[in-house]
Amino acid sequence: MSSDADAVERLTAAWGRVEAWLRAHAPASAALLRPAASAADIAAAETAMGVEFPAPLAAWYRIHDGVGEGHGAGFLPSDTVMLPLEEMADEYRTHVQDWEREEGLLPLTGTTGDVWSGWYVDAREGEPSYGCLGQWSVDGGDEPYPADGGWPLADWLGEIAAALEEGRCLHRPDGADDTHDWPVLTGREGLTWVDPRDPRLFPEGMIKLDGPR
Repeated sequence: MSSDADAVERLTAAWGRVEAWLRAHAPASAALLRPAASAADIAAAETAMGVEFPAPLAAWYRIHDGVGEGHGAGFLPSDTVMLPLEEMADEYRTHVQDWEREEGLLPLTGTTGDVWSGWYVDAREGEPSYGCLGQWSVDGGDEPYPADGGWPLADWLGEIAAALEEGRCLHRPDGADDTHDWPVLTGREGLTWVDPRDPRLFPEGMIKLDGPR
């Protein structure tokens, strides 16, 4: 099996676990998943940005074209929303043209309520971090995550699935715990991720995951 095919297979399996968990435990979040993007939709986004998607990223959009607006949309780590293709292309133009950021770093997610930071996927072919995750922000620039080279998208989704199933924070590739970013259920059946050290982020009815569900 080629490396691309293996990565797509792992991403598809990992996302299936995440989606099954959402439908069972956070139906408000699951309800916001948009229909699949077509091959033509993905090709149009690639043309608009002038970048070819890594195979796992294209595979994820073939399952869902991002997430719609509403309570529970920020169910990815750091309370971020998977951007629909059209919004990704708009955000990318802002990064490259207005902010003069490096080309090829595709803004996959943005924070809920405003889009001042999020996760990107590196689509620069030939780079060691190709296909890996990174963090972008208006003020902080673009940085691989973790800083020693990034996190392959399929592996990141696999770790998200494990964190939800086991009721814990993420374990980074180096084994460190991301204790500042913890999955919680809202009182309205949504999923989000917060810093548990800040009690202001825990309004009445919000439940920190602490063990399997």
